[in-house]
Amino acid sequence: MADQCPNCGRDDFQNPSLAVDAAVRDGDAVLLIQRGRAPWQGAWAMPGGFVDYGEDPKAAVLRELSEETGLTGRVVGLLDVKGDPDRDPRKHIVSVVYLVEASGEPVGGDDAMDARFWPISAVLDGSIDIAGDHGDLLRDWLAP
Repeated sequence: MADQCPNCGRDDFQNPSLAVDAAVRDGDAVLLIQRGRAPWQGAWAMPGGFVDYGEDPKAAVLRELSEETGLTGRVVGLLDVKGDPDRDPRKHIVSVVYLVEASGEPVGGDDAMDARFWPISAVLDGSIDIAGDHGDLLRDWLAP
């Protein structure tokens, strides 16, 4: 059964999905996870994922950070919001990107094959395969 708009009653009512990403920096390094699933399997991205129904996006980004890297963190700000309808081949996904403080040694978990801090220089010089629009986001955030 298709979703139905509560105001007009149309049964072709659709909304984008909401996701979150954690932008975590430690000095001259940035935290990335290696994606374990399509799309972009094997490429590197900021830790993140979908917001569960009834979940606050700030809680979701900390949950995803913990699930994918084993780190606990604290939201310290908002970095960006990405919502181009074609940014993800699965469907229209809007992502809220939070600045997060975290410490410790990351370990890949959940759907992340690996998790580690990468030197910002390696991220910016293109030597790392970055997933989707995360490359643009990282350059906008980290480039001098």
